[in-house]
Amino acid sequence: MHISEGILPAMVLVSGWAVTVLIAGATLRKVEGEDLPKMALLTSVFFVASLIHVPIGPVSVHLILNGLVGVILGYGAYPSILLGLALQAILFQHGGVAVIGVNAVIMGTPAVLAYWIFGLRHVLPVRHGNVFFGFAAGASATVLSGVLLSLFLRSAGEAFIPVAKLALAAHIPVMLIEGVVTASAVSYLARVKPEALARQRSPIRVTRN
Repeated sequence: MHISEGILPAMVLVSGWAVTVLIAGATLRKVEGEDLPKMALLTSVFFVASLIHVPIGPVSVHLILNGLVGVILGYGAYPSILLGLALQAILFQHGGVAVIGVNAVIMGTPAVLAYWIFGLRHVLPVRHGNVFFGFAAGASATVLSGVLLSLFLRSAGEAFIPVAKLALAAHIPVMLIEGVVTASAVSYLARVKPEALARQRSPIRVTRN
């Protein structure tokens, strides 16, 4: 899901940084001190998972785990993923520094979406809700990341449209794997350590009688 340097127009790169700064600032204000150990752990998991690539033609696929990061960290997922991307770019020249903002939008925004989707288990009565919404959160995050990646690649010119289509198609099996991994992880955590999952906050409100 990384876009390398030298592909996107300068205006797109600047816009990506602007959006990332705004979202990171807004989400960091919602992070509490007790969330920092979880953020450190999940940043490491994201860092390692997205370094293992499987090449498919001109693109490559890898586990993202942004859905899992989202359901565990909530709004803290965005700064966590941003930090992971920055470390990858600085330590391994993975993607590049200039595209950190764009790559954070591609992978961080869907992580927050996954948090919202997983929160629906509190308001929609579905049997085995943790598994169902865990799968939905993991799969949806991957789909949205693929769509955003394709849109950014299309902004680079018509020559990248075939690559954008291939990148989106290549992540269909990844979507299923991400859904299963996220569902399995949250189902286990809900049984043995439910406090590890992100507390649900707005926009979905939970009422208790």
